[in-house]
Amino acid sequence: MPDEASHLFSPFQLRSLTLPNRIVVSPMCQYSSTDGFANDWHLVHLGSRAIGGAGLIFTEASAISPEGRITPQDLGIWKNEHIAPLQRITTFLHEHGARAGIQLAHAGRKASMVPPWEKTRVATLAEGGWQNVLAPSPEKFNDTYALPHEIGKAEIASITEAFAAAAQRALAAGFDVVELHAAHGYLLHQFLSPYSNKRTDEYGGSFENRTRLPLEVARAVRAVWPQHLPLFVRISATDWAENEPSWDIEQSIAFSRLLRAEGVDLIDVSSGGNLPHAKIPLGPGYQVPFAARIRSEAGIPAAAVGLITNPGQADAILRNGEADLVLLAREMLRDPYWPTHAAQALGQIVAWPVQYERAAEGKVPHRKPLSTLP
Repeated sequence: MPDEASHLFSPFQLRSLTLPNRIVVSPMCQYSSTDGFANDWHLVHLGSRAIGGAGLIFTEASAISPEGRITPQDLGIWKNEHIAPLQRITTFLHEHGARAGIQLAHAGRKASMVPPWEKTRVATLAEGGWQNVLAPSPEKFNDTYALPHEIGKAEIASITEAFAAAAQRALAAGFDVVELHAAHGYLLHQFLSPYSNKRTDEYGGSFENRTRLPLEVARAVRAVWPQHLPLFVRISATDWAENEPSWDIEQSIAFSRLLRAEGVDLIDVSSGGNLPHAKIPLGPGYQVPFAARIRSEAGIPAAAVGLITNPGQADAILRNGEADLVLLAREMLRDPYWPTHAAQALGQIVAWPVQYERAAEGKVPHRKPLSTLP
């Protein structure tokens, strides 16, 4: 395939930030932190994906407060002490040609659980769990999760402030992109969906009310995040619910338009996570049509994620105008060098790190560090 026919390795600009290619490492929880701190596991895990050639690399969901973690082992950014170990990671990513993104999150009613390699249950206090589990309404995700209490008005305000403070710490840590996590049944998604939001105040009921907190969070983060840097939001385009009130693609399109008006630059389009027994028709690129509709009908750049594994498949998504970026998750766990292998498969010039040139077929240029952000 000629170089000009491949969109996967073309640069992409949002505000002042230029990504060297359209391949993004999706946020993937590692459940390997103590008290929210990044450590050597995170450095090597994320750093190897930069060496592998990804254009933008996201941390896992990073909690904006201790009670916002999914498990006691989650990464966090709720205190200033978290900045230095995260900055160590962003510096390494930049040195090896990638941009650095962080996903800011609050788990809501899915908080205080044990890691997924254990049997699903609530973490005990002795294991570092907590009792202050929050949600828009006092309903469990399912019987294996904690019973949350309904968030009060003062707590809603403090959550918005915590997202903004986390964004400021992310800037100090050297991140280029902030993404707000409003998907997968976590707190902001819980407010969006009538399945999980049964409130009768101004934060529940109508579409306008259910989108109020996520929009307030986006507004607060955009106010402290530099204007020259992009802001993403990850959403679940649908709850995959049948015959009951829920969140769907039509609401997602309308919500994306509102986010665009608040200065959000890209919608990262996933789905599901809010219903414990949703029937999801898994298949290659099964979420791509949602990204295509949001990109077209909401008039905002979109990223596609979900069983994107093949270089030709990823490139076609971009060439067909279905998305602006492709995010890979499990495939990046299986192969940290997927971008380099994809470049070879698509006939692109492979930019190996200079230390790895001997493994390449023939002499190829090594990657140069990215310039410093303005």
